[in-house]
Amino acid sequence: MAAFSEMGVMPEIAEAVEQMDWLLPTDIQAESIPLILGGGDVLMAAETGSGKTGAFSIPVIQIVYETLKDHEEGKKGGKTSVKTGGAVFSKWQMNPYDRGSAFAIGSDGMCCQSREVKEWHGCRSTKGVIKGKYYYEVHCHDQGLCRIGWSTSQASLDLGTDKFGFGFGGTGKKSHCKQFDSYGEEFTMHDTIGCYIDLDKGNVSFSKNGRDLGHAFDIPAHLKTQGLFAACVLKNAELKFNFGEEEFKFPPKDGFTALSKAIDGHVVKSPHTGTAQVAQTKNLPNAPKALIIEPSRELAEQTLNNVKQFKKNISDPKLRELLIIGGVSAKDQLAVLDQGVDIVVGTPGRVDDLVSTGKLNLSQVRFLVLDEADGLLTQGYSDFISRIHSQIPQVTSDGKRLQVIVCSATLHSFDVKKLSEKIMHFPTWVDLKGEDSVPETVHHVVLKVNPKTDHHWEKLQRHIRTDEVHAKDNTRPGANSSEMWSEAIKILKGEYTVRAIKEHKMDQAIIFCRTKIDCDNMEQYFIQMGGGPDKRGHQFSCVCLHGDRKPNERKQNLERFKKADVRLLICTDVAARGIDIHGIPFVINVTLPDEKQNYVHRIGRVGRADRMGLAVSLVATEKEKVWYHVCPNRGRGCYNTRLKDQGGCTIWYNELQLLSDIEEHLNVIITQVEPDLKIPVDEFDGKVVYGKKRATGGGQYRGHVDALASAVQELAALEKEAQSSFLHFGYLPNQLFKPF
Repeated sequence: MAAFSEMGVMPEIAEAVEQMDWLLPTDIQAESIPLILGGGDVLMAAETGSGKTGAFSIPVIQIVYETLKDHEEGKKGGKTSVKTGGAVFSKWQMNPYDRGSAFAIGSDGMCCQSREVKEWHGCRSTKGVIKGKYYYEVHCHDQGLCRIGWSTSQASLDLGTDKFGFGFGGTGKKSHCKQFDSYGEEFTMHDTIGCYIDLDKGNVSFSKNGRDLGHAFDIPAHLKTQGLFAACVLKNAELKFNFGEEEFKFPPKDGFTALSKAIDGHVVKSPHTGTAQVAQTKNLPNAPKALIIEPSRELAEQTLNNVKQFKKNISDPKLRELLIIGGVSAKDQLAVLDQGVDIVVGTPGRVDDLVSTGKLNLSQVRFLVLDEADGLLTQGYSDFISRIHSQIPQVTSDGKRLQVIVCSATLHSFDVKKLSEKIMHFPTWVDLKGEDSVPETVHHVVLKVNPKTDHHWEKLQRHIRTDEVHAKDNTRPGANSSEMWSEAIKILKGEYTVRAIKEHKMDQAIIFCRTKIDCDNMEQYFIQMGGGPDKRGHQFSCVCLHGDRKPNERKQNLERFKKADVRLLICTDVAARGIDIHGIPFVINVTLPDEKQNYVHRIGRVGRADRMGLAVSLVATEKEKVWYHVCPNRGRGCYNTRLKDQGGCTIWYNELQLLSDIEEHLNVIITQVEPDLKIPVDEFDGKVVYGKKRATGGGQYRGHVDALASAVQELAALEKEAQSSFLHFGYLPNQLFKPF
């Protein structure tokens, strides 16, 4: 509990974490939680199973709770807040109803920020002056670009670019009517700029760190009566205003008064009262504060379960969460939305449906979390992400900026980097993984599937059913065609999968197939061999997991595999994204994934700290024809076996090229094994049984005690020497210790 509390995690969440036996945060949690609590956008890159879900859900829960708590106290009148129009216009502060779309205002109404790097976003104060001589000052918090000054309520928020505003920028230029002239000197981080207005004489001037920069502008007579408001415009910058409620760092020159002390006859209120916007601050039941998007139903369910565990000790107010996924009754989800939700975890399809029909309101979202971002993009959800992001206000009505968190086991892709540039504001990279690599607990090998050298497929009386891509082709032995070799590869892969399971006596393995029909065919083949879902303990007992299986069946199958009721889990890459299982002793890649990052995802589930795992990939030496559905049916009743470029739904798959891409990506040469699937002794010490604890002794896998024995003996000798020296020192003659 103490470890998480030191990062700023509230006691209720820290206690829940401790009850889960999380004594210390993982590396990704230790790095990311403080950054998210601090208000920044974060990109997380770490190994699968590193604790990414906790890294983003713990701070999200805390900030959502604090937001709700602030709202409750605001309603009780416990503190002044920018959330209500009355509080806003009762004091001098920056106006949340008169600002740019990417302009954030702190809860005190004084701290202002815009992290937009390509556009200027501005804001004006809640009050202006029409008479007298007044002053305010601004402190620059960073090195971003800004202009500060005065403007009327009808001026553009791009201060100084029309005839209604007067600005002074950090580049040492004054601006009015799009005229930029040299004035004073440049200013930047840690500088304090004083802004003077003399409506009696009709002029504007500025100071820097207490030094008067002289006359800047004359104010036309017709503008004086309209009221001039404190104003600024920012580009990736942060400022803090002081209207005189706090002591000025550099008091104004004689004759000028703080704006906060302006007398009533000199003050006008902003016409931008926020009547319409105030309605948006009402807590709508279907407007969550956080939206977490997951690529699969299983992963969404697991994330929601984590959220429930982390927030279980939080009360007053309690947080309400909702799972929005396809395959379950939308009616039940809508009923929960009507009662009110604070955190939504969902998959793209159903979330998109509810947003597009207005059932899910995004106007109050503070957090957008994209988990397994590379998986979302690979599945074609780029447009969905852009659409959802564009509908979420970049700054909420209470001045809080939208925080975006992107995380995955493989962030190092061009598409993810491009996405982050588009939807995130100067994100901090928490990269504990570096470029993709194979965990040290995995021994991965390749078995080349060559139908031209292994003619076993020609003689088989019973073999795996294939995907019917070649249903209309002549694939009989002797046809000597590309289609014949392709069909042979499919048959041999079924045989090699069985051979691998038998050779290594696989007691638990994940078997990755490329398509849903491939998964179904593999399951049926195992059933033919005496295994299947109902054959507990059988060598080929198995369950299947893919998108066409009903949600309850998928959930039950996953639980049965976790509990070891069955030995084999057959699944697609999409389904695997949601599998919260690690430390599996074996993985078989029946077909290599077309995305090299998915190879890392797959084999990253093998092995654990004290156990070695084996990943076997079956790689065809000839091109294989496979389904690649582009039709609306997406494999449901589609038998168009023509190639994609001919208007069909198939492609030729080149696994040798994919293998080359993977090896280049990982900068390794993967060990090749023979069809008997025995691991060469010279490639591996042969003394490790996969999935079992490493035995004492034996090459590089000798036990920890033996490995450290000599070091421990040396430390013991040093300790003995140190203790002896201390005792000897303690018995020195008394005359050496004379009293003071």
